[in-house]
Amino acid sequence: MGKVIVIEHLTLDGVMQAPGHPEEDPRDGFRHGGWATSRQDPAMQEAMGARMSDAWSLLTGRTTYERFADHWPRQAPNPFTEALDRVRKYVASTTLAEPLPWRNSTLLKGDAADAVAALREEVDGNLVVFGSGMLGRSLMPRRLVDELVLLIHPLTLGSGRRLFPDSGSGLSAFRLVESATTGTGVIIATYRPAGD
Repeated sequence: MGKVIVIEHLTLDGVMQAPGHPEEDPRDGFRHGGWATSRQDPAMQEAMGARMSDAWSLLTGRTTYERFADHWPRQAPNPFTEALDRVRKYVASTTLAEPLPWRNSTLLKGDAADAVAALREEVDGNLVVFGSGMLGRSLMPRRLVDELVLLIHPLTLGSGRRLFPDSGSGLSAFRLVESATTGTGVIIATYRPAGD
């Protein structure tokens, strides 16, 4: 059985929107894009790379997939780009159609949580979610997230899309299984659902 690992950059007030660059995700008038770039640290890449073993696949929602497919294949050769290009990619979307433009990409049709639940039973290895916060949010109430890796940045934004919505998600308990602090003050906290 596969293991779903969600990796998210978050602010102290829980914002996950557009950590990478200013134009990444301006939905809802968000003006703080790129808030995570000044705190990059090798320890963060190590934490992500540890989940990208030989038996892993990328699991994304539509928005992240389209941004990744537009960006990563055009980058100069490097280990991260090569890993993303060759890995099997599963895309949860009700609006995309096959064939998908990035090689090794498979469309998961229908309800995202149902499709991921079925996929989790079919595959071995890690199903790694980078970003795709809306997908991660849809999987948590169904207890489909096996590990949550939060890269918590020491700042607040006061607005933006949050990983944990104000209502509707119900009570969820997690246990901390690992933590580290980078030289830039980012806390890397790894959680698993309580009781697992």
